[in-house]
Amino acid sequence: MYAISVAAELTGLDPQTLRLYERRGLLTPARTGGGTRRYSDDDVVRLQRISALVAGGVNIAGIAQILALQDLNGELESDLSHLRSENARLRHTGPGNEHLVATRGRGARQR
Repeated sequence: MYAISVAAELTGLDPQTLRLYERRGLLTPARTGGGTRRYSDDDVVRLQRISALVAGGVNIAGIAQILALQDLNGELESDLSHLRSENARLRHTGPGNEHLVATRGRGARQR
């Protein structure tokens, strides 16, 4: 975990910019009991992504949409991986479970 000054140095951004991004909902750093912001490695990576998008001419609203879609994509990839693992497990538990695999597969597609 990094203080705002360290996160700013790691990303090449001004601490005020990090505060602005938080106010705009682009990231939510952890807080200490006293309210001090603490940035994780994931926060630093996200800030670098934001910085690259800003450099590419994307406005804050566009960045918010891109980040939300990237977050959703990550969740969907995780869900897909879990479903594939469960599918493989069910297939290996023996005959007679094919209906479970088919039922689980249909439920996943109906999201």
